[in-house]
Amino acid sequence: MEFFLEQFLTGLSIGSILLIVALGLSIIYGSMGVINMAHGEFVMLGAYGAWAMNTFFGMGLLVSLVVIFLGVGLLGALVERGIIRYLYRRPLDTILATWGIGVILQQLVRLSAGGELRYVEMPASMSATVDILGVDVPAYRVFIVLMCVALFLATWFVFNRTTIGMQLRAVVQDRNIASSFGINADRVFTLTFAYGAGLAGLAGALVSPLKSVSPEMGTTYVVDAFFVVVLGGVQSLLGTVASSFLLGQLSGAIAFWQNDTIAKALVLIAIVVLIRFRPQGLFVTRVRT
Repeated sequence: MEFFLEQFLTGLSIGSILLIVALGLSIIYGSMGVINMAHGEFVMLGAYGAWAMNTFFGMGLLVSLVVIFLGVGLLGALVERGIIRYLYRRPLDTILATWGIGVILQQLVRLSAGGELRYVEMPASMSATVDILGVDVPAYRVFIVLMCVALFLATWFVFNRTTIGMQLRAVVQDRNIASSFGINADRVFTLTFAYGAGLAGLAGALVSPLKSVSPEMGTTYVVDAFFVVVLGGVQSLLGTVASSFLLGQLSGAIAFWQNDTIAKALVLIAIVVLIRFRPQGLFVTRVRT
């Protein structure tokens, strides 16, 4: 029983990290239709932000989370207003532009912070373990699971129970009609993109104590995030949650029996097979017409 519980908690931890990384991409891709290839670089900026705050200002990770969210979100708003806004309904141009933005961000970080690996110190209060039904679990991984739940609930509330969320749903369904009712579609899209980018920055900061920080670290995360969003179903936050934890449990179980490389390969094959027979994803958002 302890063995299965340990495997479940390991998969839960992996799924939580996947969900935190994919949540911002799900919002941008699902709501705005923008294939943001720079999403991984926003994650990377969050990780470097955590490192810089700790190294140069002596700020702990928990204190720096708010600053990182606002800073990366502001950068996302500038990217949307300066570039993405002029490329809506041009998906290939959007892919190329966001890929170029990602490359630029990587090189800027490399020039300013260097290309060597950086490390972020784990908060001292979370370096211990927590006993859960007889299984010792690192306290920081428990914190990540709780942050994952909090961020998902906050995102669901923003997009389902606030004015900006209602306006976004109206713009997604029919931008022209929404504009005729006085909704500023440009402002809605800017705030949405900024929120998604800010979540990506938070994800990078949260995973930085668990992974080495480098200019290329975002590449792996953006691939995993797209897998999660496509498998879960576009425009479905519930689908994003389900696919994150499904992939987390699969990865944890296969990695235990084999290794991380084989786990990643088999999970990719499973995703391809699922998409082949259910291309719309696990969950479909129905829109009334």
